[in-house]
Amino acid sequence: MVHSAYDAVELVSGVPGRIEAVASHGGKLLVAASDCSLRIYSAPAPADGGEIRRDGPYALERQEQRLWRRAPSAMEASASRDLLLSLSEWVALHRLPGLETVAVVSKTKGANVFAWDDRRGLLAAGRQKRLTVFRLDSGREFVEVKEFSVPDIVKSMAWCGDNICLGIRRDYMIINSVTGALTEVFSSGRIAPPLVVPLPTGELLLGKDNIGVFVDQNGKLIHDGRIIWSDTPASVVVHKPYAVARLPRHVEIRSLRAPSALVQTVVLRDVQKLVQTDNYILASLSNSVYGLLPVPIGAQIVQLTASGEFEDALALCKLLPPEDSNLRAAKESSIHMRYGHFLFDNGSYEEAMEQFSDAHVDITYVLSLYPYLVLPQTHIIGEHDKLQDLQELARESSDATDEMEAYSLQLHDSDDKSPLENKKMSHNALIALVKYLQKKRNGIIDRATSEVTEEVVSGAVHHSLNLSEPYKAKKPNKKRPQTHRSSVAREMANVLDTSLLQALVLTRQSPGAIELLKGLNYCDLKICEEFLKEKSDYMVLLELYRSNDMHREALQLLNRLVEESKSAMANADFSKKFNPQMIIEYLRPLCRSDPMLVLESSLYVLERNPSDTIELFLSENVPADLVNSYLKQHAPNLQSTYLELMLSMSETGINPNLQNELVQLYLSEVLDWYKILKDEGNWSDKTYSPTRNKLISTLESNSGYNTDTLLKRLPQDALFEERAIMYGKMNQHLRALSLFVHKLHMPERAVAYCDRVYEEGAQQPSKSNIYFNLLQIYLNPKKAEKEIEQKIIPVASQYPGIQRVNSTTKLRGGRMGRKVVEIEGAEDTRFSPSGPDSGRSDGDGDDVSDGGPIMLNEALELLSQRWDRINGAQALRLLPRDTKLQDLVSFLEPLLRNSSEHRRNYMVIKNLILRANLQVSLMSCPLVA
Repeated sequence: MVHSAYDAVELVSGVPGRIEAVASHGGKLLVAASDCSLRIYSAPAPADGGEIRRDGPYALERQEQRLWRRAPSAMEASASRDLLLSLSEWVALHRLPGLETVAVVSKTKGANVFAWDDRRGLLAAGRQKRLTVFRLDSGREFVEVKEFSVPDIVKSMAWCGDNICLGIRRDYMIINSVTGALTEVFSSGRIAPPLVVPLPTGELLLGKDNIGVFVDQNGKLIHDGRIIWSDTPASVVVHKPYAVARLPRHVEIRSLRAPSALVQTVVLRDVQKLVQTDNYILASLSNSVYGLLPVPIGAQIVQLTASGEFEDALALCKLLPPEDSNLRAAKESSIHMRYGHFLFDNGSYEEAMEQFSDAHVDITYVLSLYPYLVLPQTHIIGEHDKLQDLQELARESSDATDEMEAYSLQLHDSDDKSPLENKKMSHNALIALVKYLQKKRNGIIDRATSEVTEEVVSGAVHHSLNLSEPYKAKKPNKKRPQTHRSSVAREMANVLDTSLLQALVLTRQSPGAIELLKGLNYCDLKICEEFLKEKSDYMVLLELYRSNDMHREALQLLNRLVEESKSAMANADFSKKFNPQMIIEYLRPLCRSDPMLVLESSLYVLERNPSDTIELFLSENVPADLVNSYLKQHAPNLQSTYLELMLSMSETGINPNLQNELVQLYLSEVLDWYKILKDEGNWSDKTYSPTRNKLISTLESNSGYNTDTLLKRLPQDALFEERAIMYGKMNQHLRALSLFVHKLHMPERAVAYCDRVYEEGAQQPSKSNIYFNLLQIYLNPKKAEKEIEQKIIPVASQYPGIQRVNSTTKLRGGRMGRKVVEIEGAEDTRFSPSGPDSGRSDGDGDDVSDGGPIMLNEALELLSQRWDRINGAQALRLLPRDTKLQDLVSFLEPLLRNSSEHRRNYMVIKNLILRANLQVSLMSCPLVA
């Protein structure tokens, strides 16, 4: 960071004798010589505000001979009090500019060092091993405040708040000017004497050989502060923002900012003293005085910027006068931009983005560094045009900023770099861009949202005013001026989100891009869609469609991706990423808002993953009638699958219409299958297909279908099992049992049917009738056959289970029947009540001996197995008269045993009741007497 911070100008030369001390006051130089005289020099022309002219030398204006008895070793001018303090034999005080003696501090006689606090008017003087503090009272005399003992002679000291830093021997100490508390700091080194330099901030710079150490007012080290000089300095003065040291061969100037780099070297030999003034630094030699005049800040900024010392240039910008705020802003912005370009060109992309951010440039300016990003067309003014005025201000002192215009050519001039390096640079640059855009995004999105809100509110207010106008008195028609709402914020948000999504995808941060799309965003749909298709980032593309309510396009893409994932060319990750379950999860939130779209898009997964798809329809309450209707029209092959799964998964079942629809589907398929087999001559009622099994199972387990309609569709000579089940649902048990026995020749199924009806309690209160019906079929087959062939199917009720076939018959008695009744006992009838239909049931007619072979063995087996469920008297009347008693043993034995047990129990109960009544009668007789 070497640049010209000061110009060395000879102000005074040819001073007789040796210069002992110098000071400045009111634009004039005060030079104390070894002959005890004071010479006052002034510029050839009056200086404004005390600023030294750069076209010196200064001319001698006045000379005071023998102002002191002994040549002063130190001298300091107080501009605020117009006083001159000097140390010769003692500390003396003279009034300026007349040099009248104001006070002589006699107690400071023999002092070797003093420190003056101009703000508070405090004087500290070190004499031998004593430190004395004085206060200037009324500007006329010094009053002693405190006196402290110190370990040794004070060689250097300076005020720091209420404390005084002392250089004693080769150590630094801090002493409190009020309490006198003394604290050691550290050693001054092995070579140089102690050197205490006060800073404008109240801190201190303490010399330690060739190192300057920064400490606070209490002597504690400041962690980031130290200056390393090229040699051990004899004295140092601080002229913000620099520290100037007097070295043996030259004057060295370094920055106060860490790491305190060398700024300038001024070759002046035999410099005796350095004196700080408000506007410049005085360097006194033996017979001459040089002024180190600061180069204007603007010129220094230009030098630093041109040499690439941007941070130092920015630090200097803060020293520009407040009245030049526009110039300061322009220079800072220009430097930040140049610094950002410099860092970007050298691969420090994140630091470059920080500089662009500090420059307050629009994101379009930064995005111009990434020509491969596609941006939407906007009406935003380009950043170069927007900053033109500021750049013109920044050119005040130099044309250094002209380099910025050619930067875009340098940025892409990478012919000598390998493709791998370019790829790495591009990746790192995009990572930095992502972070930059994410920092900028919140503010830009908030402004865009506010803009939209304002437009909505304005539109609502305008609409309400229009609605209220018919109710107001008519006034002359005046057109309301339409205020133009700028869309700059939304356009900027559009540019930001579009470029951010591209950068995220290019840096393989697809999850970040998905999160961006899930929230409020202003991504350009067309640009992002084309970009994502080109990069084959389908997950982000799906989220882009979803966020823009393009569900149809998203589902089409999903179907294609799932289909491609099944191909042999697809890798494992691709197949794992895209599967039918993704389609189901995408459809889930759409079930309530757009069920038709869900139905249209679910055919693919319904074929491949029917259970999960049906679960989706059920869990999201998609109307079942709507689903069934759509499938019936567009995918009839899936209709039965849907209804089956719905019936199995729904806890409450499905409505009767859908049940009937499912049975009709099964029946249609079974009829087609039946016709094929019949034509081939292979049909048998004991032949079953999977669909027929489903049909039979559905007919048995459900009752919501329309039996009348189904019976009309059944063929006359086949599907007797289905017909029997439907007869059972209509409570036409005689017909159902006849089909099981005579058409299907499955007596075991008939008995099972009777058991099921009996256990379900469908024949209450006379449960034995169902078995009696089966006995009728076994023992009177001709009549049952005739009943079936007539095909008189009554119209079923709309609600299955309420229609019953009841007929009353006259009881026929016979000798054998009467005997069995007598055996069972009269009391048995009390425990087995029967209604009017306790005689013969449906179809009971003429004598059992009429026509056809009977199934006596099956009837006897039924009686022996179900004796407890059959009315014995009715069964015996139905049996042929030639039935052997031996064949009835297995039926009559348990029946008679049960009857006897019932009779015995009855008699016991009867006797107990009679005895109880007798006891009550006996107990009541004495009471009557």
